[in-house]
Amino acid sequence: MTKNKDHSTEETMDQDQDMSTTENPSPSEEPQGQDPEDSEAGTSAESEDLKDKYLRLFAEFDNYKKRTIRERLELMKSASQDMMTAILPVLDDFDRAQKNAESQEKTNDPVLEGLLLVHTKLYGILKQKGLEDMNPTGEEFDPELHEAITEIPAPSPDMKGKVIDTIEKGYRLNDKIIRHAKVVVGS
Repeated sequence: MTKNKDHSTEETMDQDQDMSTTENPSPSEEPQGQDPEDSEAGTSAESEDLKDKYLRLFAEFDNYKKRTIRERLELMKSASQDMMTAILPVLDDFDRAQKNAESQEKTNDPVLEGLLLVHTKLYGILKQKGLEDMNPTGEEFDPELHEAITEIPAPSPDMKGKVIDTIEKGYRLNDKIIRHAKVVVGS
């Protein structure tokens, strides 16, 4: 009986070996039903996918760099906007002083000459930094550029819808409006 038992053990081991060879084919054997060309096509499709993703990511990064550079340049251009806005009332005071001085008969006053010299230098420096004044008297009224304080009857028909008088000058800094001109419009 021991002999039968040994014989059945050997058969079981042989069956296990047969099963293991069918379950795990050797690496040199091709799996049945797969064509080597299908495998290559799948690999090349995956490669194209990865290449497409890489190109999109590269383009996105390039756009990010350009956008960042553009934003930095805009920031540098408008960095002085707060300072310029704070100085505008001083420029208005200089303009009023100049108009008052022009209306007086004394033209040889050294204080007046010094005041005009300071005004000219200050305005010249601010103009170099990109500040431009807007004195729209006589121009067509544009709500994008002007702030209408009041409307009066036009002195002539051709002045209807135009700026009759400028109460307070407007200013631009590098083509960006930092203060709208306050005007009187003819109706």
